Amino acid sequence: MTSVRSFLILFMGSVFGLQAQYTESDWEERDQWMKTNAVLSMTAVGSGDKVADIGCHEGYLSIHLARKVSESGRVFAVDIREDRLQKLRANAHDRNLGNIITILGETDNPKLPEGDLDAVFIFDTYHEMDAHEEILQHVKRALKPGGQLMIMEKLKDWVRGKSREQQVSSHSLGPEYVREELKQAGFTIISEIEDHGDWERETDKQMWIILAEKSD
Repeated sequence: MTSVRSFLILFMGSVFGLQAQYTESDWEERDQWMKTNAVLSMTAVGSGDKVADIGCHEGYLSIHLARKVSESGRVFAVDIREDRLQKLRANAHDRNLGNIITILGETDNPKLPEGDLDAVFIFDTYHEMDAHEEILQHVKRALKPGGQLMIMEKLKDWVRGKSREQQVSSHSLGPEYVREELKQAGFTIISEIEDHGDWERETDKQMWIILAEKSD
């Protein structure tokens, strides 16, 4: 990702979701408004699978995934900030989860194993990826044939219908841009939710989800 712009502002600084992911004290509430279990049930992920969480922050989604794939599976948790990964490892240790592998990625490369993954998740981070084209190609190479990619984002009302650049500058992104970028990268969209509810229960921030599959 050539410059993740200062996110997964998934969460804080801008890099891979550094801004929007929460600390551990927020996780239980997030389960409710994000409907996390329902979201993960949209995918084919199950016991023994290998998956990746790009923009993992302190491990909210990675820990959910670790339980879903069970001890026989693997979760590759990627962030570009080592301090976040250190916190994730502590959170996983506290929960006796030994199937999470942390990866210190780069802004244009999540450094995932090639041809080995069943699914990749990018939650509230894609909008921070300036090098989204390169990242999608890395994701595609990491997935097995038929592997899935799920992207979740939020669209803020005040940038709805605006240019991609305007939306990204507000840490937001509409599905119309991502839909085309996925198709151009060689993915087939298999499911969409245009309105998954309100991000953090704020009615001016609408969550959406796209589930895609590696085409070749």
